[in-house]
Amino acid sequence: MYRPLFVLLTILSYSLQQSLFDGVIKLIQDGQEQLETEPPDMPPKLLHKEYDFIIVGAGTAGCVVANRLSENPNWSVLLIEAGRPENYMMDFPILANYLQFTESNWRYQTEPNGKACLGFDGQRCNWPRGKVVGGSSVLNYMIYTRGNRRDFDNWAAMGNVGWSYKDVLPYFRKIENFSIPTPHDQRYHGYDGYLDVSYAPYRTKIADAIVNSSQQYGIPYTDYNGPTQIGVSYLQLTLNEGVRESSSRAYLHPIRTRPNLHLSKYSMVKRIIIDPATKKVQGIEMQKNGQTHIIRARKEVVVSAGAINSPQLLMLSGIGPSKHLKQLGIPVLSNLRVGFNLMDHIAIGGLTFLINEPVSLKTEKIMNLKNLKDYLNRRQGPLTIPGGCEVLVFHDFDHPNDPDGYPDMELLFQGGSIVSDISLRKDFGITDEIYNAVYKPIESKDSFMVFPMLLRPKSKGRLMLKNANYKTKPFIFPNYFADPKDMETMIKGVRLVLNITSEPALQALGAKLHNIPIPQCADRPFGSDAYFECMARHFTFTIYHQSGTCKMGPKTDKRAVVDPRLKVYGIQGLRVMDASVIPEIPAAHTNAPTFLIAEKGSDMIKQDWGFKTQ
Repeated sequence: MYRPLFVLLTILSYSLQQSLFDGVIKLIQDGQEQLETEPPDMPPKLLHKEYDFIIVGAGTAGCVVANRLSENPNWSVLLIEAGRPENYMMDFPILANYLQFTESNWRYQTEPNGKACLGFDGQRCNWPRGKVVGGSSVLNYMIYTRGNRRDFDNWAAMGNVGWSYKDVLPYFRKIENFSIPTPHDQRYHGYDGYLDVSYAPYRTKIADAIVNSSQQYGIPYTDYNGPTQIGVSYLQLTLNEGVRESSSRAYLHPIRTRPNLHLSKYSMVKRIIIDPATKKVQGIEMQKNGQTHIIRARKEVVVSAGAINSPQLLMLSGIGPSKHLKQLGIPVLSNLRVGFNLMDHIAIGGLTFLINEPVSLKTEKIMNLKNLKDYLNRRQGPLTIPGGCEVLVFHDFDHPNDPDGYPDMELLFQGGSIVSDISLRKDFGITDEIYNAVYKPIESKDSFMVFPMLLRPKSKGRLMLKNANYKTKPFIFPNYFADPKDMETMIKGVRLVLNITSEPALQALGAKLHNIPIPQCADRPFGSDAYFECMARHFTFTIYHQSGTCKMGPKTDKRAVVDPRLKVYGIQGLRVMDASVIPEIPAAHTNAPTFLIAEKGSDMIKQDWGFKTQ
């Protein structure tokens, strides 16, 4: 994908205007700078035989933990990543949806169950996860939402001491370099953190109309990362002057010269080595360049491999459900509910509105000379919009008039739709039969799309090993819509979308719900609750927020895998720090809470080993 675009830009630079040539030169320079500022891959012969801390996974959490632990110059830290380096083309916001087709994606898929994902190839949902330095913060859509204060107070009420909103707010402030220009309460934000948080430099006429229509419907404009969450807002994003700010760019690039931090790329950890008698972690076994390496840990191993890879690695290492591990011939070292409590945020996909003005984000329109010049020279224009996402609404159906409500629904608005770019239908794996019947007839039209997203799902799934081979992807059973309440809330979300799009600002664009039915749902009246239920079961779109599979909880919680200090029960010297420890999924895109977990967890390690924290 990247090479054809680069060649195109190079050809244009020689055949067209000087300003575009200058932009291409700047692109090359910025790309080279990125290669030079990412910590280098440590060759096996230069790796130490022993480190104080070994971190498995250089994703959102792992990059943070590596930064914070290596602040102590007396600690040696090894960060291990299975994937490749991040490159500059990955950080073009508009290309976000294309990254799923590269080697930087683990390309997981769910198991079919006949109740969800029915409109996708094989009735499986695609679950992309980052296999790259920076992890899923390189693949995601850069949307930065912390969650509601009640999320964290609930974590604390479940027995997780130290995780209330009062406890975590200082860490959210610590993370941020906040540059949103609209009025906001400064007590809730930070201005000198590693992670840039900003608006996209450009927005479509559709985005403005969505915000205006929402306000006409009675929804206030809000800073959803401030004191309250209910309302409408342009997206707060992990962007730095129009460029993706991944966890690696934010947390690793500034510290690349620290001599006590090593990064090993293209390195797959096969298992955590644990003394079966003492239950103490000794180190890890990893594969790199076709060779197996044993590396010891003096103090701790921190697993930050994500909600799929972290539980998989624990189970391969003998930590997990006793019955399941024994069936696969894996010796059991700690009988814990690893892989259970699997949560995700899902939305009804394909909810499309036609408009009568040519203002949508259609790829063939926005990939033009002017927009390329704007982006390459000034980091401005429509290419700065992350995968086409522009606006969101948080809503509480239980308390619809409470400005300080606890949202159970998010509406995520895009400035285009499934027909705007060929990659979108392939991202989700929509079958040719459904696409050709429903969407092909409107390929030439301008449109936008809305995702009604279930924020507090009651249905939970499970992840299981297929075998004891570390290279084999696990079984993923998301169990979507197992609780009927989830479907009820989803349909309410569709009704809310229809109400907002009926307001004058969007009607001025001629917004009209696309009404060609999904063939498998055509026996239900179009627009009825029954139809939208069928649509939800066919177009079950993940929003990529997999979490909960190594649940945090007190010792009294029989489902807990880690304690409130993120230590794995029954094993000495092992912690998990990523979205897998989330006990109950927050009303948020999970990237921001993952930064939080890593920052707070790093301080816990420092405190437990006697290093002063700020």
